Amino acid sequence: MGLEFSAGEIFEMACQIERNGARFYRKAAETTGDSGVKQKLLDLAAMEDDHLATFTAMMEGLSNQERTEPVYDPDNVGVLYLRALADTRVFDVNADPLERLSREGTLEEILQIAIGLEKDSITFYVGMREIVPEKLGKDKVDHILKEEMSHVVTLTEELSAL
Repeated sequence: MGLEFSAGEIFEMACQIERNGARFYRKAAETTGDSGVKQKLLDLAAMEDDHLATFTAMMEGLSNQERTEPVYDPDNVGVLYLRALADTRVFDVNADPLERLSREGTLEEILQIAIGLEKDSITFYVGMREIVPEKLGKDKVDHILKEEMSHVVTLTEELSAL
């Protein structure tokens, strides 16, 4: 039997990624002197906060079976592993936002970076979806994917409006 996770564990990771994203954007906002860019970064952080609230609400709606860990893991190694992935795969909490932004940090550049990060998270969740069996809420992971895709659409529309 391969590695399996429950939808609950994936939602925990999704919440962590959203927290990391909000922290990333807020840290980046602290580094810019351009008030327009700063406000956009704070708006992106607020979108991540909204996603966190959405994922938290979705997680509360999971059945007991969908929350259950599929294997005996008394030390929560599986959850710790997922949290480590969330902390390093998407919105690396150790990354310096200045490394991603040019000296000017234009709004267009910020939106392109944000779209890239959201696409990375979608790719990540597609892979995670494959290790959640149907009985443990595989269909619920699709909800995460749809939310992330809607975020890409929103960011792309903002970029197109420039």
